[in-house]
Amino acid sequence: MKIILASHNPHKVEEMKSVLRDLSVEIITLDDYPEVGDIKETGETLKENALLKARTVNRLTGLPAIGDDTGLEVDSLNGGPGVYSARYAGEDATYEDNVNKLLTEMSDISKNKRTARFRTVAAFVDGETELTSEGKIEGMITFEPKGKSGFGYDPLFFILEMNCTFAELSTEVKNKISHRGHALQNLHKQLSAYWSSKL
Repeated sequence: MKIILASHNPHKVEEMKSVLRDLSVEIITLDDYPEVGDIKETGETLKENALLKARTVNRLTGLPAIGDDTGLEVDSLNGGPGVYSARYAGEDATYEDNVNKLLTEMSDISKNKRTARFRTVAAFVDGETELTSEGKIEGMITFEPKGKSGFGYDPLFFILEMNCTFAELSTEVKNKISHRGHALQNLHKQLSAYWSSKL
């Protein structure tokens, strides 16, 4: 069996493959289907966007698909940027653009009021069944980027229990504790049970 990951993002694909690698299925990506362009995230929630991606890729390729959407929720910004995290600084924003905008928006926010969380919803669609799962992790927003690993807002997201940012963790450790890691681990369990029920 093949499952296609509904993403062109190489960093995200690497994380997803790592968590799902022991599912005993072949995991492929949209790189194998260049005709499937970028999918507009028009949903109002992370769940809507995750399902939108998975449904679209399943419909266009005929393969079971996994989509996900992630948001950074900053308490001092009333939960923003949230569902708009990837395009916080504009539709064509780079990771650096988004990071710089967030730092600017929070420049006057004191250390003890910089609480935030990453939240991910992952969705599986195979044409007859839809499964979703969620993962989240609490943290703080730093005053400047720290670390060279990861992507997106990782250099700004400080995990108290680890005493470092996501960008200072190895990929292996990050996948075990991260929002996306938890969402995919939960989805992994659902998929294992789903396939067992069909045997």
